[in-house]
Amino acid sequence: MTPARWVGLLILGTALLRVALGWAVGLGVDESYMVAAGREMAWGYFDHPPLAWWLSAGIARLAGSEAAVVVRLPFITLFALSTWLMFVLTRDLFGARAGLWAAVGLNMAPVLGVTTGGWVLPDGPLVAALLGFALCLWRAIERGGWGWWIGAGLCAGLAMLSKYTAVLAFAGALVALVTLDRRWLVRPQPWVAGLVAAIVFSPVVFWNAAHGWASFAFQGGRAGVRKLDLAAPLVTLAGEAVFLLPWLWLPLAVLWARALWRGPQERGPWVLAWLGFGPIVLFVVISAWSPRVLYHWAAPGYLFVFPLLGRWIVQLLDDGSVALRRTLAGTAGFLVVGLGLGAVELNLNLLRFAGDPLRQGLDWTPLRGALAGRGLLERPIVAPSWADAGKLDYALGGDPPLFCLNADCRQFGFQTRTAGDLVGRDVLILAPRQDERRIRASYDALFEGIEALPPVAFALPGRAGVEIGAYVGRGLRAIPR
Repeated sequence: MTPARWVGLLILGTALLRVALGWAVGLGVDESYMVAAGREMAWGYFDHPPLAWWLSAGIARLAGSEAAVVVRLPFITLFALSTWLMFVLTRDLFGARAGLWAAVGLNMAPVLGVTTGGWVLPDGPLVAALLGFALCLWRAIERGGWGWWIGAGLCAGLAMLSKYTAVLAFAGALVALVTLDRRWLVRPQPWVAGLVAAIVFSPVVFWNAAHGWASFAFQGGRAGVRKLDLAAPLVTLAGEAVFLLPWLWLPLAVLWARALWRGPQERGPWVLAWLGFGPIVLFVVISAWSPRVLYHWAAPGYLFVFPLLGRWIVQLLDDGSVALRRTLAGTAGFLVVGLGLGAVELNLNLLRFAGDPLRQGLDWTPLRGALAGRGLLERPIVAPSWADAGKLDYALGGDPPLFCLNADCRQFGFQTRTAGDLVGRDVLILAPRQDERRIRASYDALFEGIEALPPVAFALPGRAGVEIGAYVGRGLRAIPR
């Protein structure tokens, strides 16, 4: 069977696994927040550009359902496309067998194959668009033709519509172009491609201009200086290794560094190395002074190294490496069994973890019935944070209106219905993670009075008695600033 057919089977098999996982596992905190806060379609959103929000809201409206597996379907489909694009890109560079193993490696990396591959996050459309950009760029360099340059610009714009960090890949592409042939700077094709990307991205600029540049300021502020910690980059590298799997991360890092070391005489590896340079290097450096760096931010950089990994695997297999075959088979088994056991534990709660951290991975849909049974759906509901608001609003399906009452409400603060509409009214405060002392400390000055109610109790899979704190806030005086 040809490598292309093997990739087709890989796409089909992994897509079915992701659908099964999407059905068995509820939305996490970030996913619930994106689905709930993204019900109102807009040209931009506080946290990220709009493409991922449009995907989840669009499929929910088409299907008439916000079930976890439904809103995840666009992201599962996009990762199927990403797998194929990885195969085609690597095939162009190093041959079809390398393309097959690059696609396999992509699906084995948890931060890409699991979270990006099936969760409601901006990374799904980002990865697909970046791979499309890399493929179009390489064919534009090697084959010429306006079509590939326009395609590169379109994919670049879609990547920027997914996540702002896509700009790092484009900066790397510019370095690669200039170092391969400086004449690209005076040719029109790259600049027209950049113009196409800017046009596609322009709605986000207009939205930010109309909203005080809120999204740009929020994301830019994450790199702000807090405290210098020279050990933090090592911790960041370790976190990235865990997210990618250490035995995948190490060869990826070595292959990337080797491609840079060998220079532009190896054109393909050189372009790939520079496409990944920004995310791989920048976030490690920034983590020395900013504790807000998250380990998955570097994944789009390592994405471009998987073609090199595919070529390396083929070389080792041709040399008869038994250890590599066992490692690849063991990794696949580890992921399938691990995810299966995780889904079982999430739903059955066999280990009874203290504090039940896995509860955040379940959908709290029974909450609505519990509130209705106590007549608590008659007044507006507020939550103490954007994360709580996301879980609660998703569970209630947007009815009754739920508001975030916090100085940091993220996208909830930009909806047409805002907490400012509640001034002077009584509201129901639901607090999944805050006790009465914290609620009163946060809200006493905002209300004329706060009345504690018995907690709202409901059942979740494997959990018979989940409780959420409930309070009535009398006469809201002001909203937090």
